[in-house]
Amino acid sequence: MIIRPRNSKASSPKTGDNFNKKPSHHPSRMNDEWYKKTVDRLVFASLDEQKKQRKWKIVFKFLFLFYFIVSTVIFIVVFFDKFAVDLGDHTAIVDVKGIIVDGEPASADNINLALTTAFEDKNTKAVILDINSPGGSPVQSALIYQHIKKLRKKYPKIPIYAVASDVCASGSYYIAAATDKIFANESSIIGSIGVRMDGFGAVNAINKLGITRRLMTAGKNKSMLDPFLPIDQHKKQHMQQVLNQIHQQFIKDVKKGRGKKLTTNSRIFSGLYWTGNEALKLGLIDKLADKNYVLSQIIKEENTVNFTLKEDLLSRLGQRVMIGIKSLIMDNNINIR
Repeated sequence: MIIRPRNSKASSPKTGDNFNKKPSHHPSRMNDEWYKKTVDRLVFASLDEQKKQRKWKIVFKFLFLFYFIVSTVIFIVVFFDKFAVDLGDHTAIVDVKGIIVDGEPASADNINLALTTAFEDKNTKAVILDINSPGGSPVQSALIYQHIKKLRKKYPKIPIYAVASDVCASGSYYIAAATDKIFANESSIIGSIGVRMDGFGAVNAINKLGITRRLMTAGKNKSMLDPFLPIDQHKKQHMQQVLNQIHQQFIKDVKKGRGKKLTTNSRIFSGLYWTGNEALKLGLIDKLADKNYVLSQIIKEENTVNFTLKEDLLSRLGQRVMIGIKSLIMDNNINIR
């Protein structure tokens, strides 16, 4: 006879009960796990963001270094085109292209700097002004004319020639007159030795539109040639005297530069322009020839180096915008073209 304890069933659990029992999910333990996972995600996200920022910094530094190197190379090679100078003797080329005005490539600052650099180069045997310009500012043209005269005196062994392509008129001819000789094509436009002042009148237009002009000045002549006011004959006469004085200075410098080569034809200084053939007869040019002829037959040095200062595209666009704004504000401009 086997006697079993009364509570044996309770005290002896079945095998496997502890393994089948599900773990309890305490709320505090779940919150701790969620907090830990969230912190881990934030840390890893922060590390990833720092890595991305570090990569972009490296990229930007590389781009800046690349831009600096390229800009330096362009400045040396394109801006001054100086590497070819070390190749030996050469003829220096300076371009006079487009309108001669401050802020443009053919400004006195740019042309004079290029000419100075060309004359100072020890390998320069001669200088050619490659001209294709309708003219421009009388002041800018006169400054270049005077600078050429100064350089010719300082470097008497280096001749300077002007070679005209399509147009060498007014202000650009003013410049050419300072050189030793002027060459042009048979069909080149030469001359136009005169001065003009551009403007407009809109008095009738604003009257028809019912617009009243409100203008206050200090100085009775400050409103001279205002396009919205009727023209005053006394002020017009004064401006004509100004133009005449500039014209006489233009004539004086051309005569000084060309000397006895000019004929006595009074129409030379009337503002007219001629073809290269007619200009040769009038003494405005020395010979019908192009740049290649001057290099091979006159200078006898065909190796060339272009000393013209050149601009990057952004600077060019910015200057054009500023010049356009200036021309809108100041509509009356004196030009020798």
